[in-house]
Amino acid sequence: MQDNKNLIIAFVLSLVILVAFDHFYMGPSRDAQLAAQKAAAEHAAVTKPAAAPGASGPVPEAAEAGGVLTRAEALARSPRIAVHTPKLSGSIALQGARLDDLTLTNYKVTLDKDSPDVTLLSPAGSDGAYFADFGWATAGSAVAVPDATTLWTADSTELTPAKPVTLSWTSPEGLLFTRKISVDDDYMFTVVQRVQNTGDKTVSLTPYGLISRHGTPVTADMMVLHEGAIGVFGETLVEEKYKSWRKDGRIAHSGQGGWLGMTDKYWMTALVPDQSKTFDGRFSYTKKDDQDRWQSDYKMPAETLAPGGSIEATSHLFSGAKVVSILENYQDKLSISRFKDGVDWGWYPWLTKPIFMLLHFFHNIFGNFGVSILALTVLIKLAFFPLANKSYEAMGRMKQMQPKMKALQERYKEDKPRLQQEMMELYKKEKLNPMAGCLPILVQIPVFFALYKVIYVTIEMRHAPFFGWVHDLSAPDPMVLTTLFGLIPWNPPHMLAIGIWPLIMGLTMFLQQKLNPAPTDPVQAQIMKFLPLIFIFILAPFPVGLVIYWTWNNTLSILQQWVIQKRVAARAAA
Repeated sequence: MQDNKNLIIAFVLSLVILVAFDHFYMGPSRDAQLAAQKAAAEHAAVTKPAAAPGASGPVPEAAEAGGVLTRAEALARSPRIAVHTPKLSGSIALQGARLDDLTLTNYKVTLDKDSPDVTLLSPAGSDGAYFADFGWATAGSAVAVPDATTLWTADSTELTPAKPVTLSWTSPEGLLFTRKISVDDDYMFTVVQRVQNTGDKTVSLTPYGLISRHGTPVTADMMVLHEGAIGVFGETLVEEKYKSWRKDGRIAHSGQGGWLGMTDKYWMTALVPDQSKTFDGRFSYTKKDDQDRWQSDYKMPAETLAPGGSIEATSHLFSGAKVVSILENYQDKLSISRFKDGVDWGWYPWLTKPIFMLLHFFHNIFGNFGVSILALTVLIKLAFFPLANKSYEAMGRMKQMQPKMKALQERYKEDKPRLQQEMMELYKKEKLNPMAGCLPILVQIPVFFALYKVIYVTIEMRHAPFFGWVHDLSAPDPMVLTTLFGLIPWNPPHMLAIGIWPLIMGLTMFLQQKLNPAPTDPVQAQIMKFLPLIFIFILAPFPVGLVIYWTWNNTLSILQQWVIQKRVAARAAA
C-alpha cells in the first residue's frame, strides 16, 4: 500500500514539474516565436533605431518625424536608389544616405506558400525601424557635415553586385563628401567614405558607423539562444541580451580588428570597421517618446584634413542571414576576427561546431538534413560502439541474474540492509557493475544537447524538410494527435500538442526498457514504466529533428542490445 502511495506521489510530482517547465519556460519561448512570426508577417520586419559614440565628436542620433508611419509612407519620404542582388532587394534613402530598406528574398516568414519574404531593415519613422548609417563626426571643428536630413546626389539609380553607386554632397565650407557603396552576391556591403577639402581651413573629422533600432524586437528569451548586442573587439566576443543591455544603458569596448552589431535568431546586421586600425565601439540604450532605442556604433581615430587634401575611410556592413559558410568566407576573405561566431555556438563550441560540420557534410551527400541526422546518429553509435557493447553485455548478464536476485528479495524481504549487502556480494561475485547500463546514456547527453543547439539556432535547419509531414526540422512535429492530425480546428495547450514522432519515440523507449533488467525496487520498477510516457510529453515541444534523432538512436540501441543479449543468453545456456 505504501509503495502504491509513493508511486502516485512520484508520478504526480513528475507531472507537476513537467507542467511547470512547459508553462514557465517552453511555453513562453514558443509564444514569443509565434508572436515574432506574426509580427513579421504583418509588417515583414521584427526590428527598430537609437543614439551614437562619444569622446571627441559623437555619432549623431537618428532624426525622425513624429508619429508612426506605415512602411510605405516612411519609404516615400525620400528619393531612393534601388538595391538588387541575388539574395537581397530594397533601397537606399538619398536623404540621409541610410541603408534602411532590405528584404531577404531567399527566406519566407513562414512555410505558407503565400508567406512574405523576411524584411530585415526598415526606415526611421515606421513601426519596426532598423537601419544602418555611416558618416563623419566633427572632432572640434566648426564645420557642417552630412546628417540625417542631408539630401545626397547619386550617380546611378540602382545598386547591384556589378554596379556600385557613388553619393556626393558639398558643405558650405567647401568639403566634398563622397560615399561609394558596393554590394556582393551575398550580404556584404562595402562603404568607402572620402572627404576632399576644397576650402581654406584645416579640419579634423572622425569616421563612424552605426546600426539603429527603435522598439524592442520579440525574442525567444531562452538560455540556449542569444539575441541582442553582439561584437568582437580584438579577439574578445561580447554578447548582451536586451534585458541586460537595457539595464546597463551603455556598454563601451575597443580593440584592433573586430566587428559589432545586433543579432536575431537567424539574421544579423553588423558593422565591420577597418581591421588594421583600433576602433571604439559602443552598445547604447535610450528611451524616447516611450519607445526603446538600441544602437550599436563605432568611431575611428580622428583625422586631420588640410586645405587641398583628402582623407578616406573604408568599412563594411553585413546585413542578412547567418549562413555558416557565408560567415566563414567573410572571416577568411576580409580577415574579420571571429566573424563566424555571429552564430551562437553556445558554451561548448568544440562539440556543436563539429556536429554542424558533420550534418553539413552528410547533407552534401544526401541532400536532406533529416537523413543527415540519421547518418550522424549511426556515426555516433559507431564511435561509442565498444563502450555500448560492454555496457549492454553487462545488462544482458544482469538480466540473466534476475532469478537469483528475486530469490534474494524473497529471502531477505524483511531485512533491507541484509538484502543490499547480499546484492552487492552477488554483483562482486559475478564481476558486474549495476551502473554499467547508464554509461551509453551518460556519454550521449552532451551530444543530445549539442545537436539540439545546432538544430535550434542554425539557419540551415530552418524550414529544412524531412519526409512526409515534416517540413521544418527546427519546429515541433506538426502532426498533432490531440487535433486528430489537423482534422479538429483546435490549438491545444503545449503539453497536449503530441505529434506522431514523439509517440514513435515513446514506443521505442518502451521496447528498449523491455530489454533491460527490471529494477530490484518495485516502486522504482513501476516509475520506470511511466518514463516513456513522461518523455513523450517532455520531447513533444522540442524540434522534431531532435525527436527523430532520439527515436533512431533508440532503434539502433534496441537492435544492438537484442543481438548482444541473444549472445549472452546462448553463452549462459551453454
